[in-house]
Amino acid sequence: MQNELSGSAARLVAVSKYHPADAINEAYVSGQRIFGESHVQELCAKYSALPTDIEWHFIGHLQTNKVKYIAPFISLIHSVDSLKLLKEIDKQAAKTSRTIDCLLQIHIAAEETKFGFTPTEVMQMLDEGQWRELQHTRIVGLMCMATNTDDSSQIQREFHTVHLLFETLKQKYFDNNAQFCELSMGMSDDYHIALNEGSTLVRIGSRIFGERNYDNHC
Repeated sequence: MQNELSGSAARLVAVSKYHPADAINEAYVSGQRIFGESHVQELCAKYSALPTDIEWHFIGHLQTNKVKYIAPFISLIHSVDSLKLLKEIDKQAAKTSRTIDCLLQIHIAAEETKFGFTPTEVMQMLDEGQWRELQHTRIVGLMCMATNTDDSSQIQREFHTVHLLFETLKQKYFDNNAQFCELSMGMSDDYHIALNEGSTLVRIGSRIFGERNYDNHC
């Protein structure tokens, strides 16, 4: 998998949810260091059991009342979908004297079940400016999930839309700051399209670990 990313700026987030710690450790021994989890309880158990230099990314829908459990160690939260959540992350990060990097999740897919800001909503939130007052969070880019479809042209259009939005936001709100640099786009079935549209983080699970065993939670 790493060979497929060579020559691009993208990094691999190995999506390890529902896979046991032994499988993660095997990937770790092979050189993988970034792992993505979607459930707080499962993530905390794995954090306690696995090497301390793992870079843990939270990639699922995050409830505000669960932020406190991951704030002491999380490296990047991909799924900030409201100002309320961003404020809670800031609050919990302050308690641990940390600054937590965050991605704003963009709802671009033609599916109501996915979370995130619409492009209009994210610009409205950034326009209002409350995020600038937060001292313990850092917005470093965007994340999205494409529509679950076999239509590669639709997926390409969605990723392209988010890439254009990323460039607009970087210029308008972040003064082209180099810290606003991450585009988390692409999973096992569409990562190659995402790479062509400028993804810097691809979230790959089944191509690394195989199909998930939902009986395993740590």
